[in-house]
Amino acid sequence: MLIAINHQNPQPRLIAQMVDTLKGGGIIAYPTDTTYGIGCSIFNKKGIERIYLLKQREKKKPFSFICSDLSEVARYAKVSNYAFKILKRHLPGPYTFVLDATSIVPDLLVTKQKTVGIRIPDNRICLALVKELGHPIITTSANLSGEEPIGDPFLVELNMGKQLDAVVDGGILSADVSSVVSLIGDSPQVLRHGVGDVSWCG
Repeated sequence: MLIAINHQNPQPRLIAQMVDTLKGGGIIAYPTDTTYGIGCSIFNKKGIERIYLLKQREKKKPFSFICSDLSEVARYAKVSNYAFKILKRHLPGPYTFVLDATSIVPDLLVTKQKTVGIRIPDNRICLALVKELGHPIITTSANLSGEEPIGDPFLVELNMGKQLDAVVDGGILSADVSSVVSLIGDSPQVLRHGVGDVSWCG
């Protein structure tokens, strides 16, 4: 099911429809500020298991998730003063930041090192979804593990639509990924070079 939502002014009725799908245990594809993502509620264990199967991804690689704002990040991750300054400067934006997890994060999303990956994409649709839902959603690129991300919602629908409950059409996007930066420790460490500029990491 392909649902077109205006990327500049997301229609509240359609956002509510997608949130109802998420609340009902569904999995959706949605636009971010890099490429299309696949997600469900972070508290939907069966949904997370479905995404692992859909992606053909190893269980030892936890998914990152999207928060709506910095105050929500602070509920799910331990944010030091230096980390907060970095988050405030670069979010919303095309970054995934690795932080120490708090105790409310489901075990499926926490690494062996008790860390999590968190995003706040610069995309009004996915931020509206998370805000309306009231808690974060899983974010992982709309592709099989090891394959190129998909930036065209029609191709997402064609390739994965039968295994998803809905595909949000927010326009054609790039097939790029976010930069991943660890904020564990005293200085930022680049774990993956993506769209976000990481020259500030030194």
